[in-house]
Amino acid sequence: MTSSSENPQELERGLSTGPALALNVIDMVGVGPFVTLPLIVGAMGGPQAMMGWVLGALLSYCDGYIWSELGTAYPEAGGSYAYLKHLYGERKLGRAFSFLYAWQLLFSAPLSIASGCIGFAQYISYFVPNAVRPFAFAKIIGVPVVLSGQTLLAMGACIVALVVLDRSIFSIGRVARWLGIAVGLTLVFLIVAGFTHFNPRLAFDFPANAFHLDGAFFTGLGAGMLISAYDYWGYYNICFLGAEVRNPRKTIPRAVLGAIAIVGALYLLMNISVLGVLPWREMTADATAHARMFTMAVFMERIYGRQAAAVVVVLIALTALASVLALLLGYSRIPYAAAQDGNFPAWFGVLHKKHRIPHRALFTLGGITLFCCIFRLQEVITTLVVIRILFQFLLQGVAVLLPKHRHERKQHGFRMPLYPLPVLLALSGFVFILFSRPDFLKQLRIAAVILLAGAALYAVRNYRSQPPR
Repeated sequence: MTSSSENPQELERGLSTGPALALNVIDMVGVGPFVTLPLIVGAMGGPQAMMGWVLGALLSYCDGYIWSELGTAYPEAGGSYAYLKHLYGERKLGRAFSFLYAWQLLFSAPLSIASGCIGFAQYISYFVPNAVRPFAFAKIIGVPVVLSGQTLLAMGACIVALVVLDRSIFSIGRVARWLGIAVGLTLVFLIVAGFTHFNPRLAFDFPANAFHLDGAFFTGLGAGMLISAYDYWGYYNICFLGAEVRNPRKTIPRAVLGAIAIVGALYLLMNISVLGVLPWREMTADATAHARMFTMAVFMERIYGRQAAAVVVVLIALTALASVLALLLGYSRIPYAAAQDGNFPAWFGVLHKKHRIPHRALFTLGGITLFCCIFRLQEVITTLVVIRILFQFLLQGVAVLLPKHRHERKQHGFRMPLYPLPVLLALSGFVFILFSRPDFLKQLRIAAVILLAGAALYAVRNYRSQPPR
């Protein structure tokens, strides 16, 4: 309940530690580890893919310290938008950087949300195999576009999430708590099933020269870390909802670091348990192979049969929907924050009269996500990761090293241990992921186009806002 003295034009602080942690967990898990497991095993060439999960968790933990420190320093709507604005100067580079961040979000956030929708559709097609067959295929600027029954299923997932989110933050918090429990139990169930039928010869069937430190090893490691980074992302979701968090100095670090610890342990255990049942060479067969498209369903079929596999498919689909919901919720606060700041069209800054949520920003991102559902999952993930590293993680990490933050961090409630070592490790990890990719220049060109378009738009807006002489 809220008091009558609260401003109906402001967001409500309705999220405590439990719902905040649950939102981060369901954002992190989603469908990612279930559909990308064969991708990371294939990228690294065997069970040594476990290194990708471990290093991804360490990278996330280092970066999680950055988010925790900034989240408690600036517990505002928009997360990174507010951080870049404050740290680079509200009237200087900070305003330009925060605008560019909000601008690129109109592209990267729908890609992120669409990946969850596509993953949902991929697993649901286990029940309707004909949905996989495309009825239209084309390329847009060299990027494959597919229209199929799966595309319609993915769009349906987005629409369901929008309907669920059209309510108050208190109601959403209750939904998130139950979804978080369901997601956690799904992972625990899969892990227990795997370890009760575990074959160590399969799990640790390393190929020859698996750990030979040559160029191929580091290329595979970079590709594997890119995928694991995608699977871990979401530990910062609560930071986008900073203006809706109760006691942010305690809640935000607990939600960020707690989610990484929980999900990291579950990912590693799930990876080992699956490899102990399903041979990795079967998992990395051609893209149309059953064991690659429905890895977790085939894993469960080998243990308990097709009926158990069907139950797992439903649970994974629910997990994917939960992720889509969490992503839409968090990202919708960024255009709202930019509009409230006068750095984005004011249309995005309007709250729903009854629910007090930024419904215009929410449904705009949802609409763009529907379009992004036509792309293939692999292209969505790789493009998303490169754009997000360039526009968010590197800018934010560098800002934490600036004199302004070094001075102000002494005044805030949470301070990372061993500063600035976690920041330097996080920046090094993200740079390694970028430059170890063979197609890095292709994604860099896409990012450059988005940057130049945003810079031109910012320059026009800035010129028009100048008072006449």
